[in-house]
Amino acid sequence: MNLARKSRQILLWSGLCVPVLLGAGAQSSHAADITLGIIGPHEYDLPVDFKPFNVLVQYGDGNDAGNAYNGSGQRVAAHGGGHSWSGMTKYVHFRTFDAIPHVGFAFEVIQQESYSLADGKNYGGLGGTIVGPAAWFKPNAHSTFGFQTFMVTPSGSRDALASHYWSNISSLIFDYEWKHFSFDGDFGTVVASTKHEPGQHAFSPGVVFYSNLRFSWKATKLIEPFFAFDWQNAGGTYDQTLRQDVSDTSSREVASGLGIMFNISRSVSVTARYSHSVEGRNIPETDAYYLKFLYLWQ
Repeated sequence: MNLARKSRQILLWSGLCVPVLLGAGAQSSHAADITLGIIGPHEYDLPVDFKPFNVLVQYGDGNDAGNAYNGSGQRVAAHGGGHSWSGMTKYVHFRTFDAIPHVGFAFEVIQQESYSLADGKNYGGLGGTIVGPAAWFKPNAHSTFGFQTFMVTPSGSRDALASHYWSNISSLIFDYEWKHFSFDGDFGTVVASTKHEPGQHAFSPGVVFYSNLRFSWKATKLIEPFFAFDWQNAGGTYDQTLRQDVSDTSSREVASGLGIMFNISRSVSVTARYSHSVEGRNIPETDAYYLKFLYLWQ
């Protein structure tokens, strides 16, 4: 497996997932990215039977959340508007084990960064840290199938950027390669612990289901245009103190977009994309651009 091949096989997540990952159903005036919504084409086009190597990925996105979807799915002006910029710095170590042939493994450490401007206020800093493994195999030479799971810490450099609960992101991942086209994506869930803060009610975020699909055209060795489809459905929040559901906290969003991937060299690629909400409920709309820089070394 040479570097040219591996540089196209650029993994997992969290892609970026996600500024403040799970606001499971919670509304706000700033952006609420769909889980793992920042992945690009070939995210899960992964090798097996390779020598260990490392990848550094920097994700970034900006969202102009000037509108939101209400509980009836109608698009309305968001109070105060809102702009958010977020990033994720990801280090991944890939390796295999002689005792488990034809299976690839990766371990990731991801740090979230965020900056928001809304309602005349601005703030920024570090969000939770994300860690976890992934494993995959190749049913045939053209396809990949696997599983990834990540724990997200409740911490942040400031209160507004901390979730105050532990959460887990797990998903099935897949990829299929044709000569001139590529199709990959994921389907997964996010579950979270109960949120406890001194002097406040205890809240349990609803379970989140999500999917991210990428279909690309291998136009040239350098340029690869692609179509993106993202979907997320979040269950409502439950007030453990009052023993009742919190109204208008379940949410849904579907977004689609177009992007392009530049395979600059054997070990460097840059991906850019624009996406917009198609429909939603109880959530700020997506009107966002995404950037991704990848560097691979052994």
